[in-house]
Amino acid sequence: MSDELKAIIEALIFASPEPLTPKTLFRLLDGEPEEEVEQVVEGLRADYDQRGGLLMVEVAGGYQICTRPDLHEWVSRLFHEHSKHRLSVQALETLAVIAYKQPITGPEIAEIRGVNTFGVVGTLLERQLVKVVGRKQVVGRPFLYATTREFLNRFGLSDLGDLPKVEEMAEALGVAVSPLLPDPGPTTGPLPFDGESVTEEGGALAGSETSAGPGNDETPPAGELA
Repeated sequence: MSDELKAIIEALIFASPEPLTPKTLFRLLDGEPEEEVEQVVEGLRADYDQRGGLLMVEVAGGYQICTRPDLHEWVSRLFHEHSKHRLSVQALETLAVIAYKQPITGPEIAEIRGVNTFGVVGTLLERQLVKVVGRKQVVGRPFLYATTREFLNRFGLSDLGDLPKVEEMAEALGVAVSPLLPDPGPTTGPLPFDGESVTEEGGALAGSETSAGPGNDETPPAGELA
């Protein structure tokens, strides 16, 4: 294993503002055998497992160097976190509904939660945790919402298969399962990410991300703190 290549890969992962995907690594390290790059990455992960305060983790399809979760309380002191930067319980409940039921419309979210979620969905859109991925082909053609890569990144998930069980999510949020998800079950289909939109059946449509514009009869909720 080349020590120089190891140092380069570590520096790239550390400096990247987003999880660095293998595809991007291969492109940046053009000329280096992909097998060797993969071996170096695995070696780095093993090294970080032996270190004190840092971990190298795989999230959102890429690699990222981060602090150990059990040290969060100490790290948070450095940034003087304010409550306004945190998602409210209402926003977390809504995010859970979207994560497990996506793609889903605003009225369907409100029906599950039993309250108006217009402003809360706006907050999630503003935080880039959810996005509009299409319209449901029913009267009014309401927008369909799904989670984003940022959602995976923020919650340390490689993909939707890493979502905890509904019961665990509900327990963490301090709510009962039935009002949160009356028909629980994790999403098994592909997650619509940047550059894709979906139909009500969840199939990808050609074209860029759906957004409000001329000809649309609905405007996504404006962002506001939940």
